[in-house]
Amino acid sequence: MRIPVWILALLLLATACAEQGGEITVPEIAPYVCEIPDNEAMAFLRRMGVGWNLGNTFDAVRDGGGGDEMAIEGYWCGVKTTEAMIEAVHAAGFSTLRLPVSWHNHVDADFTISAPWLDRVQQVADWALSRDMTVILNIHHDESPDFFYPSEACCETSERYIRRIWTQLAERFRDYGEKLIFESMNEPRQKGTDWEWWLDENNPDCREAAECINRLNQAFVDTVRASGGNNADRYLMVPGYDAAPKGALSDLFRLPQDSADNRIIVSVHAYTPYSFALQDEGGTDAFSLTPGVQTSEIGTFMNDLYRKYISNGVPVVIGEFGARDKNGNTQARVDFAAWYAAAAHSRNIPCCWWDNNAFTGNGERFGLLHRADCTWPYPGIVEALMRYGK
Repeated sequence: MRIPVWILALLLLATACAEQGGEITVPEIAPYVCEIPDNEAMAFLRRMGVGWNLGNTFDAVRDGGGGDEMAIEGYWCGVKTTEAMIEAVHAAGFSTLRLPVSWHNHVDADFTISAPWLDRVQQVADWALSRDMTVILNIHHDESPDFFYPSEACCETSERYIRRIWTQLAERFRDYGEKLIFESMNEPRQKGTDWEWWLDENNPDCREAAECINRLNQAFVDTVRASGGNNADRYLMVPGYDAAPKGALSDLFRLPQDSADNRIIVSVHAYTPYSFALQDEGGTDAFSLTPGVQTSEIGTFMNDLYRKYISNGVPVVIGEFGARDKNGNTQARVDFAAWYAAAAHSRNIPCCWWDNNAFTGNGERFGLLHRADCTWPYPGIVEALMRYGK
């Protein structure tokens, strides 16, 4: 079912509640609900609910070597993950935990993962799974010609790395149920190039990268399926170029062939509109609920994903989204969270907020959970996500 953007904007009418006297309010939004196919994959997406990323934690990396590998968990976020944190996330209403993990600081020359690191990752995953949450486990900041990098010159090494890591993870988690999702890799792209964050379909290097990503996604699927157990039909997530919507919507992207029926989830990241959600210098700290450029940016890419995938019964998950704090623009972030969650939920696309435990200072301040004391400094954002994302 095709929904023109201008109709979408009218259908997603919202009444913005202004911030008065410092009070933060969640806006009233009446989203249009799209027709959703009736299959197991769509039902699985509905059960995923609203997601939260344990960001800047197990995905942290240590350049230069040396030191205690287990200390890396706290390098970027400043604290070690506790079960109380996972309980706080669950109690707040989040029902999916995305667990980003970088592995290259924890492997030997044969890409064998160190036992303590893998045990620790499993421990945190178990905390969430024991609370009946869905967990997304991935390969994160391992982009390097030494590990994985989507180019023809590096594709052989990359495929070996992907197969080795997922062979070990598939073996460790083979008996886990379907609430554990494997995600092949995070934002695969040609780092350091002019097209790192933008797929140019006419650029030979971009076309080469896209084809390598297809090969790596296929190697991932083949490796997991060959391990047997519950991995035979586990849901698997795969991204296109840099995990952007355009990468997944491009004709250069192919869903992997799979022995399981409709168990491939398209993985997308979308900090949209960029000028509000992510951009620092030259960006804006305001978000308008009045139908216009900002709301249509969200509606357009979600509608494209809906038409190509969801309407055809193919699942999609937005594994990362969010809006950074900009000089205390909390009401704008609440409005954004409400609109974004409502637009995604109406298309049956679960979303996972990127939380990097950052609240002050320079950098990308996406934090929602203050991990040191398990409090939520921006309860309005959480309320907006729960009201419209579930």
